[in-house]
Amino acid sequence: MSDHNADLPVAASRFWHDPVTRRWLASAGVLTLGLIAGGYLLGNGLVRAKDADRSVTVRGLAEREVTADLATWTIAYSASAPDLATAQASVDRDSESIRAFFRELGFPAGELQPTGVNVNQFSENGVQRFTVRQRMTLRSTDIKRAQAAVRRQFELVRRGVVLEEGSGIAFTYTKLNAIKPEMVAAATKDARASAEQFAKDSGTSVGNIKSATQGYFEVTARDGDSGGGWGVSDTPYKKVRVVTTVDFYLR
Repeated sequence: MSDHNADLPVAASRFWHDPVTRRWLASAGVLTLGLIAGGYLLGNGLVRAKDADRSVTVRGLAEREVTADLATWTIAYSASAPDLATAQASVDRDSESIRAFFRELGFPAGELQPTGVNVNQFSENGVQRFTVRQRMTLRSTDIKRAQAAVRRQFELVRRGVVLEEGSGIAFTYTKLNAIKPEMVAAATKDARASAEQFAKDSGTSVGNIKSATQGYFEVTARDGDSGGGWGVSDTPYKKVRVVTTVDFYLR
């Protein structure tokens, strides 16, 4: 019995010094450490993922007043007569009156162009008649000159030109791309200010942008007029507006 017990230290020594055993123990140790580290990282990752879900969605607004850089004035007029030649001759006289009107105001001849013509034949009390309708359009970047022309448009009536429905001037702002970056930045800044107020009220702070959506740019009349239609006087003073939707992380 004593001899058997004396062999135990020797067996243990052989077990610990056996190369295969030592490699197995080393591998087991590495695996154990890996499991411990993996569990920690997984738990910490879940915490980070939970934190990453904390966000706030806000909208930011940017507005800017601009002055239109393009004026488009469409003049519609017509003449009726028992025969086509007479009706056409009357329209031709009106066309020359319109050209003279804009020429006297200093507009280049190329800025005024015919943009449509229509001939209608009908019977009135059994008498055949013809109506010729025509449109001429002024397209100019001289905004002040165009405004002055509109203020004097009744002179066309004095010259015998009867303005029809569909006549009117419209002012357009064409340089939107030049101000888009600054306005998007301003809208985003406005959105961050709203997010910071929300974060302050909830005891958190605002982090980076999670996602963002740029809204449509809208150009409207600054003073609320409808713009250029029959009986409506458009102005070159416009308001550009954009709303962005931004998701901010909270931390």
